[in-house]
Amino acid sequence: MVGPSRFAKCVLVIPARRQSTRLPEKLLLRDTGKTVLEHTFSAACEASSPDGVLIATDDDKIASEARRFGAVVVMTSPDCRSGTDRVAEAIASQSDAQIIVNLQGDEPEINPQSIDQLVESLQANPAAGMATLATPIRDRAMLEDPACVKVVFAPNGQALYFSRSPIPHIRDWDDQVLQATPAVFYQHVGIYAYRRDLLLGLAKMPPGRFEQLENLEQLRVLEQGETILVTTIDEPTHGIDTPDDYRAFVARRRAG
Repeated sequence: MVGPSRFAKCVLVIPARRQSTRLPEKLLLRDTGKTVLEHTFSAACEASSPDGVLIATDDDKIASEARRFGAVVVMTSPDCRSGTDRVAEAIASQSDAQIIVNLQGDEPEINPQSIDQLVESLQANPAAGMATLATPIRDRAMLEDPACVKVVFAPNGQALYFSRSPIPHIRDWDDQVLQATPAVFYQHVGIYAYRRDLLLGLAKMPPGRFEQLENLEQLRVLEQGETILVTTIDEPTHGIDTPDDYRAFVARRRAG
C-alpha cells in the first residue's frame, strides 16, 4: 500500500462515518478481534489494481482506529452529504489520481478480485466515466425487496437503469425465469470506480428527477447522459447494515 503523497494513478478510498441509524458505530465493532473497518481495509489492500488505499472520515475516533492498523487517513468536512462527496474531497488535491474506487467501510467481505475486475473494466473502456458491479438475483423475495437495488444493462455492459423495483417487469410470471442463463435479474453491488473528472463534477450536477424519486445517486449520472459500465460477478458482497448482518458476518468468520 502507498499513501496519497505518491500520487497514485488508481486510488481506492473508503469513506467512513461513525454514525449509523440501524447499527450504531458499526465500523468500530470488533467481535472478531478486528473492527469492521479494519476487515474492509485489509480486503481492499489485497486487490492489485489500486496503487493506494486510504480512509476518508470526519470523525476522530474512526481516524484513530484507522491509524492504529496502519491506514492512511484523510480528514474531510463534516458537511459532506454523501460518501461520494467524501471520496471526492479526499482525492481533490491528488492530481495524478485518475481512477478512483469508492468502497464503503461496511464491506468487510469484498472480494479483492472484484475490485480488480471493476478497475480493469474502466481502464479498458476510455469512453466510460464510471463503472460498478452486479450479481444475479435468483430469489424472488430479494427481487421484490426495495432495499435490493436492481440494474439492467445492455449487452456491452452499459447501464440502462437502476431501480428499487423489479426490473425488467415480467408480464407473465414464471418462477423458472429466476434460474435462466444468462440471468434476467441483477442486483447492483454498491462499489464504484470513477474517472477523476466525473467524480469531481458529480457534486456539481443537479439532482436528477429519477434520482430523487428512487433515492439512487447513480441515476444522476445516467440522467446527465454519462456512461456507467456494469461488470458481473458470481456472488454478492455481504454489506453490514443491521445487527443480524453483523452476527452473520461474525459467525462466518468464526466458522472459517
